[in-house]
Amino acid sequence: MVPTGTTAAAKGGWRARLVTPQLPWRIVFVVVIAVGVIAPYVLDPAFRLPLFTKYLCYAIVGIGIGLAWGHGGMLTLGQGLFVGLGGYSMGMYLKLHDAGPGKVPDFMDWSGVEKLPAFWEPFRSPVVAIAAVIILPIVVATLLGLLVFRQRVRGAYFAILTQALAAAFVILLIGQQGYTGGTNGLTNFSGFFGIDTYADAGHRTLYFITAGVLLVIFLLLRLVVASRFGRLLLAIRDGEDRVRFLGYDPTVIKTIAFAISAVTASVGGALIVPVVGIVNPGMLDIVPSIELVIAVAVGGRYSLAGAIIGAVVVNWARSTFSEDYPSAWTYFQGALFIGVIAFLPRGLAGLLKQLRDGGPALMRKLGIKPPSRPTPPTAPPAVAPAGDQAVVVPEQGAPRQEAV
Repeated sequence: MVPTGTTAAAKGGWRARLVTPQLPWRIVFVVVIAVGVIAPYVLDPAFRLPLFTKYLCYAIVGIGIGLAWGHGGMLTLGQGLFVGLGGYSMGMYLKLHDAGPGKVPDFMDWSGVEKLPAFWEPFRSPVVAIAAVIILPIVVATLLGLLVFRQRVRGAYFAILTQALAAAFVILLIGQQGYTGGTNGLTNFSGFFGIDTYADAGHRTLYFITAGVLLVIFLLLRLVVASRFGRLLLAIRDGEDRVRFLGYDPTVIKTIAFAISAVTASVGGALIVPVVGIVNPGMLDIVPSIELVIAVAVGGRYSLAGAIIGAVVVNWARSTFSEDYPSAWTYFQGALFIGVIAFLPRGLAGLLKQLRDGGPALMRKLGIKPPSRPTPPTAPPAVAPAGDQAVVVPEQGAPRQEAV
């Protein structure tokens, strides 16, 4: 006797298991990986390839915004703070490595600082620098999250708070000219862990490192989103008070998600340093942080892949259009953001679903009969006793029914 809940995929063999609703996304994933492998051998290694690698660094930052904002409902307008923590941690190590043992970086000589400050000394070690890229944003985001989320600060108030912290961090960096390089920041790096950042081969190596880190972070966050923690995060986004009444602590869950978002931003900032060759306060200010949020909204904040698409597409458009129309790019960016919010509320990542759902309606308007979708047989709902009542438990995928 065949069980009632047996699906059509189990009966159809390997073809039914292969042709699933996830098949188009799997094909897209394979195509993206193939294009990513070919890209460094097609793009100009002296200019276009480093530019595309920089887009991937922004995508690493954007995927963290997608987790915090799209899945957790936490609009972060100050990711520049965490980008700066990672970027300056890596930049400090690279400057000390270039200066040599017992010497200070060149900008300190120009500023009259003869002795290396105590907080710079640990960054002579690459282990300390890499650890700082991971640990510093976790500590800052955890402390901030526990203080803010416990007071139930959310929405626009949380966004303004993160924005203010990013602005304060930029002011601090600019004011400490002798210790941070001031407005010029840290620049003139000769290499990155033995990689010549000025050679074509070095550009390709940095590209593969950045692309590999992005792929690993994407797959890890996919697991996070698909886990029980991810479902709780979505529930908090849609109804935080309801989750609290069910016995969960939204403060802890939101703080963990915010810390994960901070780490991704820090890793992206650390990789930007060797790719671009500079880290300065202008890269961490309020405007770049808001531009990253706009990029995530354009790509689709409810999708991790959409955050990557938005970061790459928007930054590519900015570079392309600003080369030909430098004064009109800002207006185009605003129009792009308004257009996506008005006509594509789920971003470019939701365009495929929107076309799939709106296709039958469009065919009916044109007088074409859309193909009917076969509906698999569903088993009658099971009835589970619950005290003096009976609760109807629907099959997975069936519409929700009230308790009887």
